[in-house]
Amino acid sequence: MSGRLTVVGLGPGDARWLTPDAETALAQAEALYGYGGYLERVPPRAGQSRHPSDNREEQARAQAALAAAAAGTKVAMVTAGDPGVFAMGAAVCEAIEHGPDAWRALDVTMVPGVTAMLAVAARVGAPLGHDFCALSLSDNLKPWETVEQRLDAAAGAGFVLALYNPISRARPWQLGKAFGRLRRQLAGATPVVFGRAVGRADERLVVTTLADADPADADMATLIIVGSATTRVIARDGLAPLVYTPRTGELGP
Repeated sequence: MSGRLTVVGLGPGDARWLTPDAETALAQAEALYGYGGYLERVPPRAGQSRHPSDNREEQARAQAALAAAAAGTKVAMVTAGDPGVFAMGAAVCEAIEHGPDAWRALDVTMVPGVTAMLAVAARVGAPLGHDFCALSLSDNLKPWETVEQRLDAAAGAGFVLALYNPISRARPWQLGKAFGRLRRQLAGATPVVFGRAVGRADERLVVTTLADADPADADMATLIIVGSATTRVIARDGLAPLVYTPRTGELGP
């Protein structure tokens, strides 16, 4: 069996943040699978087929890519950010677990990428400098009650929060509910960062507070970082502020 499947993290969108390992995997692939919007980030190559699909078809996409690899094709599955962070890595593993035995025998490789929370954090300073956690606000694959429980637990434990999938046309209310939930445990002055399309031409960064955080400032291209009680904002004349969470003890604001 000469086929293989490589799941490639494309990073947040800027070609400078695509790793050399990812570049090599894309160049060696005979077929590319992925959400159509992500495939558009990969330049076409002669002799390489492309198989775009809708963003909500993760299992069908994973199964199609695995079937092609099992038939002998060198397949690359592309995903934004890192394949293991709310992306296609888990979908591929799930398909292998429940699929035919031949899929378990495939050469499957995950190629890491720069995930959105790291790109946004780097743009504003070091808000993830101490303990943090990542949470998807999408309730497509889990009940909203579970999201609320995790928000409560993370805020109560003092974690900085990176919020993925904050809002969409189909899910317009969850982000407002999440901010309301967090305001029960966190001070209104807690720093909040909205990072939209970081690394792309339409990048936009907003540093605000939990009291003033407006869900209208976010869309599905936005990653939101909500600070902890120790997260600080350094104002700088003529320059963007620096947001960081100190590692030297439990310092207050």
